[in-house]
Amino acid sequence: MSEGNAHPYSWSAIINGKFDSAEISDAGYPAVASYLAANEDTLGIPDAAVTHLWCQDREVADSIAKSSGIAHVVDRLEDMAQYVDAVILARDDPEYHVQMATPFVEAAIPIFIDKPLAYSREDLKWFSEQVDNGRFIMSCSSMRYANECRILKQELAGLGPIELVTAVGKKDWKKYGIHLLEAIFMVLGDPKPVSVRHIGDLGKEIVSVRLADGPDITLHLYNDITGTFQLSFFGRQGWKLVDIRNSYSMFRDNIIEFIRSVKEGRQRLDFKHTYRLMDVIIAAQESREANGATIILK
Repeated sequence: MSEGNAHPYSWSAIINGKFDSAEISDAGYPAVASYLAANEDTLGIPDAAVTHLWCQDREVADSIAKSSGIAHVVDRLEDMAQYVDAVILARDDPEYHVQMATPFVEAAIPIFIDKPLAYSREDLKWFSEQVDNGRFIMSCSSMRYANECRILKQELAGLGPIELVTAVGKKDWKKYGIHLLEAIFMVLGDPKPVSVRHIGDLGKEIVSVRLADGPDITLHLYNDITGTFQLSFFGRQGWKLVDIRNSYSMFRDNIIEFIRSVKEGRQRLDFKHTYRLMDVIIAAQESREANGATIILK
């Protein structure tokens, strides 16, 4: 569990097919309880179950377990490795991801790591080396699987050549920039980014991304605006606005893709796409620290 991230509650409920609305609401996530209730008829993932749970706070762990019928709460993170076929590390504070993933990576247990995977060159290099050595590591924002973006992707050709993409979201670049990037790059077919420039400030972050071949991309993450995730694609023959709202659907499809990957014994999402987006995330931070210098991606 990491502060403000309800994924341990919601993802467990989506997989196990059951949820305690009062428990989730009392934990501070009434919106999660609402979208689980609205989609109750589609809860549950065939051939998968969350059976074991660890949390740094035992009281919180017991609450999560109660909320979605998780049978076992373990006392130490490392204890889980002997019981499970795969792991979801549902924390969005990337500075802890290497430390907490290590026991499972070393045990060759497939792991899904919540976004963003890394926020330092050192950590990204470690994950890349593990994948190169055959370890199963998957990480992405669920916005890669957003229905709204999939619909746009099938209609994209009608806009003509895309010249510009803009995106607006609430909160900070570190944890939420990956949402916008993942959605845009999926729609565009995962192009290769070549340079990044941060031209905003903390709390009002504006990031420009140039591609090897494709439209210019500008992303805006503002802490003090109303909650939103909006993408605009401007082509020579038309334009489209995408307003991403269906969190439940994209969470479920993301989980299904991870479980399918585990069954097939390989990551269905090519790690190079994850690596490139983490490269952009880290480069934007480097650019901000260098007063808006353009960072060339190597």
